[in-house]
Amino acid sequence: MSIHEECGVFGLFSEKPVNAAEICYFGLFALQHRGQESCGIVVNEDGLFVSHKDLGLVSEVFSKETLLSFPKGKMAVSHTRYGTTGAANRNNCQPIVVNHQKGRMAVAHNGNLSNAAALRTSLELSGAIFHTSSDTETIAYIITKERLTAPSIEEALSRAMNRLEGAFSLILMSPQKLICARDPYGFRPLCFGKTDDGIYIVASESCALKAVGAHYIRDVEPGEILIFSKKGLLSRREHCGQTPKRICIFEYIYFARPDSVIDGRSVHTARIHAGAVLAKTHPVTADLVIGVPDSGLDAAIGYSRASGIPYEIGLIKNKYIGRTFISPQDRQDQVNIKLSAVEEVVRDKRIILIDDSIVRGTTSGRIVSILREAGAKEIHMLVSAPPFLYPCYYGTDIDSKEDLIACHYSVDEIAKIIGVDSLGYFPIGCLSELAGSQDFCSSCFDGSYPTEIPKENRKNRYERRLSEIE
Repeated sequence: MSIHEECGVFGLFSEKPVNAAEICYFGLFALQHRGQESCGIVVNEDGLFVSHKDLGLVSEVFSKETLLSFPKGKMAVSHTRYGTTGAANRNNCQPIVVNHQKGRMAVAHNGNLSNAAALRTSLELSGAIFHTSSDTETIAYIITKERLTAPSIEEALSRAMNRLEGAFSLILMSPQKLICARDPYGFRPLCFGKTDDGIYIVASESCALKAVGAHYIRDVEPGEILIFSKKGLLSRREHCGQTPKRICIFEYIYFARPDSVIDGRSVHTARIHAGAVLAKTHPVTADLVIGVPDSGLDAAIGYSRASGIPYEIGLIKNKYIGRTFISPQDRQDQVNIKLSAVEEVVRDKRIILIDDSIVRGTTSGRIVSILREAGAKEIHMLVSAPPFLYPCYYGTDIDSKEDLIACHYSVDEIAKIIGVDSLGYFPIGCLSELAGSQDFCSSCFDGSYPTEIPKENRKNRYERRLSEIE
């Protein structure tokens, strides 16, 4: 079991028609690390929405012919997904396009609503019919319902935000406007920039802005609504400051790309510092430091710099395994295909192995076995995150304690299970050093939830057997 994040969003607004689908393609490519399950693009051609979405990686879903089939447009919204709420099927691919009494709308969403189940039940009891199991459709329903009486789409979104709880960074497109919004806690990142030829870009991470030649302007503030239209750029802030800011700390540890800057904090710098903290709190006598590709590499470099122990590339990751690759049934074989050890580097060496997390322990154990088979003499594993002890309701794919190894075993016991000589975790009291402030959510580590814990947490209640349904 690996940690996954729900998705990445990308949108654009231009005063003149552009090759919007192509720009979105490169933007999604830069956000591919945030979701490898499905992706989609919707282009707005003078109010007509042209859409294509499917299961797979960006390069698999969008061929050259597919991109050329899109018209030019002044607006577009796109999405790459790893689902937390909702099963992996074509119905749950985003963006979601809605046709309603006041026109049409496309919505792309990053995050997870903590009250999604309650909202959906309420809507279903009022006669709403759902076509997906994703909470993004719930968001679209509520916005559409508010739009029936609201004077504008942005007002409808503002009213809808009064009912939404949990994490949502979203991009919404109407026939005339591109709108983005971030929940009042700011759980998930969202930023915007502008290209030299005047195209506004909105994206989950700043790395996607750079990928399409846009200059970063700033992050969307928690609770803020930004409206891009022919009238210019408008900011609505009625939801700002309602709650303390709570950016997900795991964005800095794992989710975001190292070259991104989130809320003014460099992800690369945060991870380098994580390694330095581990060197201080968990000093180990060893010959070399290696990181588990890719998110463990920066922390490994940080540990090496702080400790003076040489950094080496001891594990190689196969970067060419896409969704269409025939996946073996044996989980150990999957790890073998994705990772291999550089025997000349690790043989007869005392190794400090740094990774971003241990969830169930299965993958960690296999990585240790690969290094042992390559001749490593000692393996001391350090983790750049505290132990996972609690479920997450805001977009991280941890929905129960059942699969969390740290909930059932001590650190020494986990070390024996995965086969290392010693094991150490990042100290929870130092997390503020990663975020650069106290404004972060660490509920998966400490159980301190910013919102009310949902009573129903089943990811997809339609996956139950018929015998379970009353």
